[in-house]
Amino acid sequence: MGSVAVLFLLTVGCVCGKAAAERQLAYVTVLFRHGDRSPVKAYPTDPHQESDWPQGFGQLSQEGMRQHFDLGHFLRNRYKGFLSESYDRHEISVRSTDYDRTLMSAEANLAGLYPPSGQQVFTPNLKWQPIPVHTVPQNEERLLSFPLNDCPRYKQLMNETEHTEEFLNVTTTYEDVIELVRNKTGLNKTNVESVWSVYDTLFCESRHNMSAPDWVTPEVMEKLRVLKDFGFQVIFGVYNQQEKSRLQGGILLGEIVKNLSKMAVPDPERKLKMMMLSAHDTTVAALQASLNVFNGRQPPYASCQIFELYRDENGSASVSMLYRNDSKVEPYPLQLPGCALDCPLEEFVRITKLSISEDRDKECQVPSKGRDTEVILSLAVSGCLLFLLVAILLGIICWQKEPMSNRGYHHVINQEAGDES
Repeated sequence: MGSVAVLFLLTVGCVCGKAAAERQLAYVTVLFRHGDRSPVKAYPTDPHQESDWPQGFGQLSQEGMRQHFDLGHFLRNRYKGFLSESYDRHEISVRSTDYDRTLMSAEANLAGLYPPSGQQVFTPNLKWQPIPVHTVPQNEERLLSFPLNDCPRYKQLMNETEHTEEFLNVTTTYEDVIELVRNKTGLNKTNVESVWSVYDTLFCESRHNMSAPDWVTPEVMEKLRVLKDFGFQVIFGVYNQQEKSRLQGGILLGEIVKNLSKMAVPDPERKLKMMMLSAHDTTVAALQASLNVFNGRQPPYASCQIFELYRDENGSASVSMLYRNDSKVEPYPLQLPGCALDCPLEEFVRITKLSISEDRDKECQVPSKGRDTEVILSLAVSGCLLFLLVAILLGIICWQKEPMSNRGYHHVINQEAGDES
């Protein structure tokens, strides 16, 4: 009996080992938020203005550089044996939004991912080499910067969201802190969005050991944090999340799914192994919302959403998702709703299709009530003119077919008598 059990375990071990060997990593997409930064702006009564920050507002700090250097090390260790030890321009493509903090985050990340060695060392004792990071102007960015403000239907959805019971309840519950912010900051208008901005400024200042005004107590900061996280939920969810995704994060999801599908087909000539995307907290949140895996909290600095594409020897492919939002622990596996952790690519494509628009420009259109009235009036007038034209044509046709004797009195000359009758 014991020998049978041993044989069984050996058989299972061989089968599992073979299955593991058959599953090969083929392609990786990583999207991350930039690292720690200075505030984007200050509120009117803020004692700390732009001159108090070494490089001004919205700039990557040295802590942010370290965060991404460490993330690069993590990626190097995770993909050891998959990515070449030395930088190979054919293996990785890097794109960033056109902001200093995202461009610099990508560069710091690459410094950790590809420390130069051998012939790639161009200056002794310098553990760094230049690696290209691609971008497009901010006014042309439609892939990595959300929410996009070019969609009337999305603006309508946001207006409708602000009239939902959930939004009104949260606003009422935190009315005291919203009023406090209005009185203490010098802002003329305070709402969920402006409160979020104030929290961000105070958060940045606290991380850099700057003093806070007396009214900023731990209790106030906690309430502002809740409102800030709710602000993210409002932008990409709370109401009609899937439609919002089709108009926002679904754009990026569609590009990622297209690349995964392309990379699932073996091609001996293809060398690309990783797509690296450097962006913002709203980018990560928008993408996760479109996948329906967003946890409702602001993605922290240097948080990283990972997609891993695996191929089997039998030709099938699967997708695994991971989220690294804490450098002290391993990334969290994310499960696409309706699929397994290791989701077959066909299922991944089928499920995500609901969040990807085939014609976003068309879905963004919202006919105004005035325009609807104009269309109805135009159709009515056109119909009347067409009816009148048909009536006139019928009248002419009938008149031409009518006998001469029925067309009224005619003056006829009696040719024989030469007299008029």
